[in-house]
Amino acid sequence: MLPAPRRLIASLFALSCTLLLSLPAQAGFKECPRYFVNGAVPHVPASAPARQRELCFDAFAVLYSGQSKTPVYVVERLSKNQLADAAGEVRGNAFYEEARLPSAERARLIDFKASGNGEQRFDRGHMAPAADMPTPDAMAQSFSLSNMVPQAPRNNRGPWAKSVENATRKYVQRAAGDVYVFTGPVFDTPLQTLGPNKVWIPRYLYKLVYDPAANKAWAHWLENTDEARAGRPISYEELVRRTGIEFLPGIRPQGL
Repeated sequence: MLPAPRRLIASLFALSCTLLLSLPAQAGFKECPRYFVNGAVPHVPASAPARQRELCFDAFAVLYSGQSKTPVYVVERLSKNQLADAAGEVRGNAFYEEARLPSAERARLIDFKASGNGEQRFDRGHMAPAADMPTPDAMAQSFSLSNMVPQAPRNNRGPWAKSVENATRKYVQRAAGDVYVFTGPVFDTPLQTLGPNKVWIPRYLYKLVYDPAANKAWAHWLENTDEARAGRPISYEELVRRTGIEFLPGIRPQGL
């Protein structure tokens, strides 16, 4: 028989193993199928940034890449009621590192820190906007760095906010039903990175809007520079061609 101290240690070890085994496995997008059209998750090409992890939040979901340390895409399901609730929320500003991700795969606050001369090279650009968040918890969650990409500051605060995000909300407010919105980065060579953890800097950003009641889809496409100006939306088919992602499996939406 083991001495009492050793029996205690063995018992504690066995108990800890039992508790670990009893913890629920991370179910990924199975926990939040409501964000996807007919519950169907997009088909992502093998060329997309690797080490992908599925994260569910209260008002959006993220396919995150531990290689790029950015989202591959973020998806929301927006409605008039949600945006009405969001209009009453006070914007938070508490950006945080996503603890559900392995330490080595996280974007860090220091990656977006201003340079020594006080210059802020890139904003922490929300993919699911804070202005879409209908509750205090959802608002707080939108500041996870898993929901961010390095974004040119005048781009983020100018054409992206005014001509892309605001235009999307205005459409949702007059739509007949819920609207699905996919937002994400597109990278190009030569690849540029930000900060000590080498967060990938996108060359382009997109926002796909799909209205199932009208079976219409279109996408905003914007270069990630301070000089970029919003242009005419592109078709769903063109977005799939440019990104390689089939966002709406089995659906052939019409254009605007």
